[in-house]
Amino acid sequence: MGETGTAAGPESRRPWLPPRSFVRTAWVVHRGIHRVSRGRLGLWPPRGDRFGTMVLHTVGRRTGNQHRAIVAYALDGPDVVTVAMNGWGEGHPAWWLNLQAHPETTVDLPDGSRAVRARAATGAQRDRLWRTWLRFDPTFDAHAAHRRTETVVVVLEPLVPASDVKEEGRGT
Repeated sequence: MGETGTAAGPESRRPWLPPRSFVRTAWVVHRGIHRVSRGRLGLWPPRGDRFGTMVLHTVGRRTGNQHRAIVAYALDGPDVVTVAMNGWGEGHPAWWLNLQAHPETTVDLPDGSRAVRARAATGAQRDRLWRTWLRFDPTFDAHAAHRRTETVVVVLEPLVPASDVKEEGRGT
């Protein structure tokens, strides 16, 4: 598969994935811990070879209702980057479909909230950011092979000028 995050052929060995019910239960528990602790637990920043977790706010594309999802993220300068992997299930997660309809939103990071605009990474930027996720998990490509659809790398760009955003991980 390489660094693209698209499905590999049948000759590729795919790592084991837990049942979908286990993945969904883990999401519910994670959100519950965050909610019950009133935001004190459940979010952490990326460090070294470990991704961070954040709350992503979206507006429903059909209903207009507010939604929240806890997703993994990495930092790329002032940008927040995540992947629309749907727990390695088929199709795109609802939060990505919602962001396509309403790209301006907010994210809650461990150090505070940010107003952002979502877009899909493409070309060389996508390949470079995909390698970031491989650093977090060397089996990332193999997990992506479980999906027929390409895993979207989502860039959340700050809505404020980059000079106003605290650049984490860059010593400033």
